[in-house]
Amino acid sequence: MSVLQVSHLVKRFDNVVAVDDLSFTVAPGQIFGFLGGNGAGKTTTLRMVLDIIRPTSGTISVLGSAPDRRNAQAIGFLPEERGLYAGMSAIDTIVYFGRLKGMKAAEAHSRGMDLLARFDLAGRARSDIGDMSKGMAQKVQLATSLVNDPALLMLDEPFSGLDPVNQGLLEDEILRASRRGAAVIFSTHVMQHAERLCDRLLLLRNGRKRFEGTLDEARAALPARLIATAKTDLSQVLGVARAERGETRSDGWQDWTLHLSDGVDPAAVLEHCSSNAIALRRWDEHRASLHDVFVQLVGADPEHDPVAAEAAR
Repeated sequence: MSVLQVSHLVKRFDNVVAVDDLSFTVAPGQIFGFLGGNGAGKTTTLRMVLDIIRPTSGTISVLGSAPDRRNAQAIGFLPEERGLYAGMSAIDTIVYFGRLKGMKAAEAHSRGMDLLARFDLAGRARSDIGDMSKGMAQKVQLATSLVNDPALLMLDEPFSGLDPVNQGLLEDEILRASRRGAAVIFSTHVMQHAERLCDRLLLLRNGRKRFEGTLDEARAALPARLIATAKTDLSQVLGVARAERGETRSDGWQDWTLHLSDGVDPAAVLEHCSSNAIALRRWDEHRASLHDVFVQLVGADPEHDPVAAEAAR
Protein backbone atom coordinates (compact mmCIF):
# COMPACT_ATOMS: atom_id res chain seq x y z
CA MET A 1 0.00 0.00 0.00
CA SER A 2 1.24 3.49 -0.82
CA VAL A 3 1.73 5.92 2.06
CA LEU A 4 0.58 8.88 -0.01
CA GLN A 5 -1.64 8.79 -3.06
CA VAL A 6 -2.71 11.92 -4.93
CA SER A 7 -5.27 11.52 -7.73
CA HIS A 8 -6.32 14.20 -10.24
CA LEU A 9 -5.76 16.96 -7.72
CA VAL A 10 -6.93 20.46 -8.65
CA LYS A 11 -6.70 23.64 -6.60
CA ARG A 12 -8.04 26.98 -7.81
CA PHE A 13 -7.73 30.35 -6.10
CA ASP A 14 -10.32 32.52 -7.82
CA ASN A 15 -9.20 32.45 -11.47
CA VAL A 16 -5.74 31.05 -10.77
CA VAL A 17 -5.17 27.30 -11.13
CA ALA A 18 -2.38 26.55 -8.64
CA VAL A 19 -2.49 22.74 -9.04
CA ASP A 20 -3.83 21.25 -12.25
CA ASP A 21 -4.84 17.55 -12.47
CA LEU A 22 -1.89 16.28 -10.43
CA SER A 23 -1.49 12.57 -9.66
CA PHE A 24 1.36 10.67 -7.98
CA THR A 25 2.04 8.10 -5.28
CA VAL A 26 4.80 7.70 -2.69
CA ALA A 27 5.57 4.22 -1.37
CA PRO A 28 7.01 3.20 2.01
CA GLY A 29 10.76 3.75 2.13
CA GLN A 30 10.74 5.87 -1.02
CA ILE A 31 12.43 9.26 -1.28
CA PHE A 32 10.35 11.39 -3.62
CA GLY A 33 11.67 14.68 -4.99
CA PHE A 34 9.14 17.42 -5.68
CA LEU A 35 10.79 19.88 -8.06
CA GLY A 36 9.51 23.03 -9.69
CA GLY A 37 10.12 26.70 -10.22
CA ASN A 38 8.43 29.73 -8.74
CA GLY A 39 4.67 29.26 -8.44
CA ALA A 40 4.76 25.65 -9.58
CA GLY A 41 2.36 24.48 -6.86
CA LYS A 42 4.63 22.42 -4.63
CA THR A 43 3.80 24.07 -1.32
CA THR A 44 0.11 24.26 -2.19
CA THR A 45 0.10 20.51 -2.77
CA LEU A 46 1.86 19.78 0.52
CA ARG A 47 -0.62 21.99 2.38
CA MET A 48 -3.49 20.02 0.86
CA VAL A 49 -1.90 16.77 2.03
CA LEU A 50 -1.74 18.30 5.52
CA ASP A 51 -5.41 19.35 5.28
CA ILE A 52 -4.43 22.98 5.82
CA ILE A 53 -6.26 23.87 2.62
CA ARG A 54 -8.84 21.81 0.75
CA PRO A 55 -8.61 20.81 -2.92
CA THR A 56 -11.06 22.10 -5.48
CA SER A 57 -11.34 18.57 -6.83
CA GLY A 58 -9.46 15.27 -6.79
CA THR A 59 -8.54 13.00 -3.91
CA ILE A 60 -5.70 12.54 -1.43
CA SER A 61 -5.08 9.38 0.58
CA VAL A 62 -2.64 9.33 3.51
CA LEU A 63 -2.10 5.80 4.82
CA GLY A 64 -5.40 4.75 3.31
CA SER A 65 -7.61 7.60 4.50
CA ALA A 66 -8.42 11.18 3.56
CA PRO A 67 -6.31 13.92 5.18
CA ASP A 68 -7.50 15.14 8.57
CA ARG A 69 -6.05 15.78 12.03
CA ARG A 70 -6.02 12.08 12.82
CA ASN A 71 -3.23 11.71 10.27
CA ALA A 72 -1.00 14.03 12.30
CA GLN A 73 0.39 11.21 14.42
CA ALA A 74 1.83 9.57 11.29
CA ILE A 75 3.17 12.73 9.60
CA GLY A 76 6.27 14.83 10.09
CA PHE A 77 6.41 18.21 8.36
CA LEU A 78 9.18 20.77 8.02
CA PRO A 79 7.76 24.00 6.52
CA GLU A 80 9.78 26.24 4.25
CA GLU A 81 9.23 29.23 6.50
CA ARG A 82 10.69 28.23 9.83
CA GLY A 83 8.81 29.26 12.95
CA LEU A 84 9.48 28.27 16.56
CA TYR A 85 8.51 29.84 19.87
CA ALA A 86 11.41 32.04 20.96
CA GLY A 87 10.51 31.76 24.66
CA MET A 88 10.75 27.95 24.79
CA SER A 89 13.78 25.75 25.25
CA ALA A 90 14.86 23.33 22.54
CA ILE A 91 13.72 20.20 24.39
CA ASP A 92 10.42 21.76 25.50
CA THR A 93 9.72 22.70 21.88
CA ILE A 94 10.32 19.14 20.67
CA VAL A 95 8.20 17.68 23.48
CA TYR A 96 5.41 20.13 22.67
CA PHE A 97 5.30 19.03 19.03
CA GLY A 98 5.51 15.40 20.10
CA ARG A 99 2.50 15.87 22.36
CA LEU A 100 0.58 17.46 19.49
CA LYS A 101 1.23 14.24 17.58
CA GLY A 102 -0.19 12.03 20.32
CA MET A 103 3.04 11.10 22.10
CA LYS A 104 3.34 10.83 25.87
CA ALA A 105 5.54 13.51 27.42
CA ALA A 106 8.18 11.07 28.68
CA GLU A 107 8.41 9.36 25.28
CA ALA A 108 8.68 12.69 23.45
CA HIS A 109 11.36 13.88 25.89
CA SER A 110 13.45 10.73 25.49
CA ARG A 111 13.15 10.82 21.73
CA GLY A 112 13.86 14.56 21.66
CA MET A 113 17.07 14.18 23.67
CA ASP A 114 18.22 11.41 21.33
CA LEU A 115 17.65 13.71 18.34
CA LEU A 116 19.44 16.65 19.96
CA ALA A 117 22.41 14.41 20.74
CA ARG A 118 22.48 13.23 17.11
CA PHE A 119 22.39 16.86 15.98
CA ASP A 120 25.22 17.83 18.36
CA LEU A 121 22.83 19.95 20.45
CA ALA A 122 22.53 17.87 23.62
CA GLY A 123 24.34 20.58 25.57
CA ARG A 124 21.82 23.17 24.36
CA ALA A 125 18.67 21.20 25.25
CA ARG A 126 17.64 23.82 27.84
CA SER A 127 18.74 26.80 25.77
CA ASP A 128 16.07 29.26 24.71
CA ILE A 129 15.29 29.05 20.97
CA GLY A 130 15.69 32.82 20.80
CA ASP A 131 19.31 32.52 21.96
CA MET A 132 20.25 29.98 19.30
CA SER A 133 21.84 30.59 15.93
CA LYS A 134 19.68 30.18 12.84
CA GLY A 135 21.35 26.86 12.04
CA MET A 136 20.76 25.51 15.54
CA ALA A 137 17.11 26.58 15.48
CA GLN A 138 16.65 24.90 12.11
CA LYS A 139 17.99 21.64 13.54
CA VAL A 140 15.55 21.92 16.45
CA GLN A 141 12.71 22.39 13.99
CA LEU A 142 13.94 19.36 12.03
CA ALA A 143 13.80 17.40 15.29
CA THR A 144 10.15 18.44 15.76
CA SER A 145 9.33 16.84 12.39
CA LEU A 146 11.14 13.61 13.31
CA VAL A 147 10.21 13.15 16.97
CA ASN A 148 7.21 10.89 16.22
CA ASP A 149 9.08 8.63 13.75
CA PRO A 150 6.58 9.58 11.03
CA ALA A 151 5.43 7.17 8.36
CA LEU A 152 5.23 10.18 6.00
CA LEU A 153 7.93 12.82 6.27
CA MET A 154 7.37 15.98 4.21
CA LEU A 155 10.06 18.62 3.93
CA ASP A 156 9.41 21.89 2.11
CA GLU A 157 12.67 23.41 0.82
CA PRO A 158 14.53 21.83 3.75
CA PHE A 159 18.05 22.75 2.59
CA SER A 160 17.36 26.48 2.34
CA GLY A 161 19.69 28.47 4.56
CA LEU A 162 21.70 25.49 5.81
CA ASP A 163 25.49 25.44 5.61
CA PRO A 164 27.16 22.45 3.89
CA VAL A 165 27.72 20.58 7.17
CA ASN A 166 24.07 20.84 8.18
CA GLN A 167 22.96 20.03 4.64
CA GLY A 168 24.90 16.78 4.98
CA LEU A 169 23.24 16.11 8.34
CA LEU A 170 19.82 16.64 6.78
CA GLU A 171 20.66 14.29 3.91
CA ASP A 172 21.65 11.66 6.49
CA GLU A 173 18.32 12.09 8.29
CA ILE A 174 16.38 11.71 5.04
CA LEU A 175 18.23 8.49 4.28
CA ARG A 176 17.75 7.27 7.87
CA ALA A 177 13.98 7.87 7.65
CA SER A 178 13.82 6.02 4.35
CA ARG A 179 15.75 3.04 5.71
CA ARG A 180 13.28 2.61 8.56
CA GLY A 181 10.43 2.54 6.02
CA ALA A 182 9.13 6.11 6.01
CA ALA A 183 7.94 7.67 2.79
CA VAL A 184 9.87 10.92 2.34
CA ILE A 185 8.75 13.73 0.06
CA PHE A 186 10.77 16.91 -0.19
CA SER A 187 10.63 19.96 -2.41
CA THR A 188 13.83 21.61 -3.51
CA HIS A 189 15.36 23.79 -6.18
CA VAL A 190 18.88 22.44 -5.51
CA MET A 191 19.34 19.70 -8.07
CA GLN A 192 22.38 18.14 -6.39
CA HIS A 193 20.33 17.06 -3.38
CA ALA A 194 17.66 15.54 -5.59
CA GLU A 195 20.26 13.69 -7.65
CA ARG A 196 21.93 12.22 -4.57
CA LEU A 197 18.81 11.28 -2.64
CA CYS A 198 15.72 10.65 -4.73
CA ASP A 199 14.34 7.31 -5.82
CA ARG A 200 11.72 9.12 -7.89
CA LEU A 201 11.25 12.70 -9.08
CA LEU A 202 8.31 14.82 -10.10
CA LEU A 203 8.78 18.06 -12.04
CA LEU A 204 6.00 20.65 -11.88
CA ARG A 205 5.39 23.67 -14.06
CA ASN A 206 2.46 25.98 -13.44
CA GLY A 207 0.74 23.32 -11.36
CA ARG A 208 0.98 20.61 -14.01
CA LYS A 209 3.18 17.55 -13.97
CA ARG A 210 5.87 17.68 -16.64
CA PHE A 211 7.75 14.55 -15.65
CA GLU A 212 7.64 11.73 -13.10
CA GLY A 213 10.12 8.89 -12.86
CA THR A 214 13.61 7.90 -11.78
CA LEU A 215 16.75 10.00 -12.18
CA ASP A 216 17.90 7.79 -15.06
CA GLU A 217 14.52 8.20 -16.75
CA ALA A 218 14.73 11.97 -16.26
CA ARG A 219 18.18 12.14 -17.83
CA ALA A 220 17.02 9.94 -20.69
CA ALA A 221 14.23 12.43 -21.40
CA LEU A 222 16.79 14.62 -23.16
CA PRO A 223 18.99 13.41 -26.03
CA ALA A 224 22.60 12.60 -25.25
CA ARG A 225 25.41 14.91 -26.32
CA LEU A 226 28.61 13.51 -27.83
CA ILE A 227 32.09 15.03 -27.87
CA ALA A 228 34.12 13.63 -30.76
CA THR A 229 37.39 14.33 -32.56
CA ALA A 230 37.60 13.39 -36.23
CA LYS A 231 39.04 14.48 -39.58
CA THR A 232 35.64 14.06 -41.20
CA ASP A 233 32.66 16.41 -41.18
CA LEU A 234 30.36 14.82 -38.58
CA SER A 235 27.37 17.09 -39.13
CA GLN A 236 25.82 14.64 -41.62
CA VAL A 237 26.25 11.52 -39.50
CA LEU A 238 23.03 9.55 -39.13
CA GLY A 239 21.22 10.39 -35.89
CA VAL A 240 22.88 13.79 -35.36
CA ALA A 241 20.33 16.59 -35.05
CA ARG A 242 22.86 19.38 -34.68
CA ALA A 243 26.65 19.53 -34.83
CA GLU A 244 28.91 22.24 -33.43
CA ARG A 245 32.33 22.52 -35.02
CA GLY A 246 35.18 23.19 -32.62
CA GLU A 247 38.91 23.71 -32.87
CA THR A 248 40.84 22.37 -35.86
CA ARG A 249 44.34 21.22 -35.00
CA SER A 250 47.38 21.58 -37.20
CA ASP A 251 47.29 17.87 -37.98
CA GLY A 252 43.76 18.12 -39.34
CA TRP A 253 41.87 16.61 -36.41
CA GLN A 254 38.80 18.62 -35.43
CA ASP A 255 36.63 18.69 -32.29
CA TRP A 256 32.87 18.28 -32.61
CA THR A 257 29.92 18.54 -30.22
CA LEU A 258 27.09 16.38 -31.52
CA HIS A 259 23.50 16.79 -30.33
CA LEU A 260 21.56 13.63 -31.12
CA SER A 261 17.99 13.35 -32.32
CA ASP A 262 15.36 12.16 -29.84
CA GLY A 263 15.51 8.43 -29.22
CA VAL A 264 18.88 7.92 -30.91
CA ASP A 265 21.26 5.58 -29.08
CA PRO A 266 24.83 6.96 -28.98
CA ALA A 267 26.08 3.43 -29.64
CA ALA A 268 24.20 3.44 -32.96
CA VAL A 269 25.99 6.66 -33.99
CA LEU A 270 29.35 5.13 -33.11
CA GLU A 271 28.47 2.00 -35.09
CA HIS A 272 27.51 4.17 -38.07
CA CYS A 273 30.90 5.90 -37.94
CA SER A 274 32.71 2.59 -37.76
CA SER A 275 30.79 1.00 -40.63
CA ASN A 276 31.42 4.08 -42.79
CA ALA A 277 35.16 4.15 -42.06
CA ILE A 278 34.97 7.45 -40.16
CA ALA A 279 38.09 7.57 -38.02
CA LEU A 280 37.63 8.90 -34.50
CA ARG A 281 40.33 9.84 -32.01
CA ARG A 282 37.94 10.85 -29.22
CA TRP A 283 34.41 9.77 -28.36
CA ASP A 284 32.81 10.88 -25.09
CA GLU A 285 29.16 10.51 -24.22
CA HIS A 286 27.56 13.19 -22.02
CA ARG A 287 24.15 12.42 -20.59
CA ALA A 288 21.89 15.27 -19.56
CA SER A 289 22.09 16.29 -15.90
CA LEU A 290 19.00 16.78 -13.77
CA HIS A 291 19.73 20.50 -14.00
CA ASP A 292 19.51 20.25 -17.82
CA VAL A 293 16.22 18.37 -17.56
CA PHE A 294 14.81 20.92 -15.11
CA VAL A 295 15.68 23.85 -17.37
CA GLN A 296 14.29 22.10 -20.45
CA LEU A 297 11.01 20.93 -18.91
CA VAL A 298 10.32 23.60 -16.32
CA GLY A 299 11.87 26.49 -18.20
CA ALA A 300 13.92 28.26 -15.53
CA ASP A 301 17.39 27.79 -14.14
CA PRO A 302 16.96 27.23 -10.37
CA GLU A 303 20.62 27.93 -9.65
CA HIS A 304 20.90 31.30 -11.38
CA ASP A 305 17.40 32.71 -11.87
CA PRO A 306 16.67 34.91 -8.82
CA VAL A 307 12.92 34.28 -9.03
CA ALA A 308 13.09 30.54 -9.60
CA ALA A 309 15.51 30.22 -6.74
CA GLU A 310 12.79 31.24 -4.31
CA ALA A 311 11.08 27.92 -5.14
CA ALA A 312 7.38 27.20 -5.39
CA ARG A 313 4.87 28.62 -2.99
